[in-house]
Amino acid sequence: MAELSPFGVSVASGSLREGDGVVLPHAWTEAGVLAAPVTNGAQALHLAVALCVLNDTYREAERLVVPIEGVAVTADGAFDDVWTSTGITYDITVDTPAQPDALALLLEVVDEVAEIPRVLRAGADVRRAGQ
Repeated sequence: MAELSPFGVSVASGSLREGDGVVLPHAWTEAGVLAAPVTNGAQALHLAVALCVLNDTYREAERLVVPIEGVAVTADGAFDDVWTSTGITYDITVDTPAQPDALALLLEVVDEVAEIPRVLRAGADVRRAGQ
């Protein structure tokens, strides 16, 4: 996985969970998900993408009967001079004994169904309550 910018985050679970960070409870793994770093809003935005992709990888792997030992996702992006996102990219590594074609299908399905990336791709209206 590529080196992250100051806005980048990583999440990892299972056999790929290593290093320092915050451990988050996780429905799909007993030991939880390790998330790092998350100290500002830009990282929290990217964390939402990374966690969604990680979780949906487990969900879709179960549905497609693809065994998973571990998942690691990084999400990163930049902002212009007025703090508008210039886009978010994610990278995923899956530790699996599955055949490459089964993994490729899994990753394609996850990219299509992952809810947070879908919301961001479509655009979301965000406003202060009462306005």
